[in-house]
Amino acid sequence: MKVINFAEQNSVINQYMAELRDKSYQKNRLVFRHNIKRVGEMMAYELSKTLEYKPKTVTTPLGTLDISLPKEDLVVATVLRAGLPFHEGFLRVFDKAENAFVSAYRMYTNREHTEVGVHTEYMASPSVKGKTLVIVDPMLATGGSMAASIEALLSTGKPKRIHICCVIATPEGVDVVKEALPDDATIWCAAIDPGMNEHKYIVPGFGDCGDLCYGEKL
Repeated sequence: MKVINFAEQNSVINQYMAELRDKSYQKNRLVFRHNIKRVGEMMAYELSKTLEYKPKTVTTPLGTLDISLPKEDLVVATVLRAGLPFHEGFLRVFDKAENAFVSAYRMYTNREHTEVGVHTEYMASPSVKGKTLVIVDPMLATGGSMAASIEALLSTGKPKRIHICCVIATPEGVDVVKEALPDDATIWCAAIDPGMNEHKYIVPGFGDCGDLCYGEKL
């Protein structure tokens, strides 16, 4: 299985990540959401290089042109709610993709808020049978929400290929998700941070992505 960490490369994604992590930038939700979208756009572009292509002849006002276009059917799936701006970034690139949405969220299972479980209560998805499934979720912390989302989405069929895309991951989260994926899957990360604190937040991370995008929840 391939794990791609863009933080190990020199690219403009590092600029967007620096702003996402910066407390002063986080005061503006519009700027924060915009940077999540931009990371999604850049990651989708890089992912597009791995797809299969087919030739097509395009007729212009002055002649014809042979060009290679993606031939794979894509489903872009998002884990609600933090995944919405990330999802939009992917759709700006894969504008012909089908879409899926999964409500999979973590809940603290003890009073000290140091242990978490995952609850899945909603999914809207086309069949992913024979298609390329791209699951996007900004945060891959414990890996529990992503593993639950994978299980739910695969109930609609066996995809041709699976890509997992996140903004920030932890080594623990990556290891958990690997167990739920076939060997030919790929995990794409804008950064992989060292670990989590006692409340299962990624450190240094940038905080709660959903809250930073849309406001605090009860």
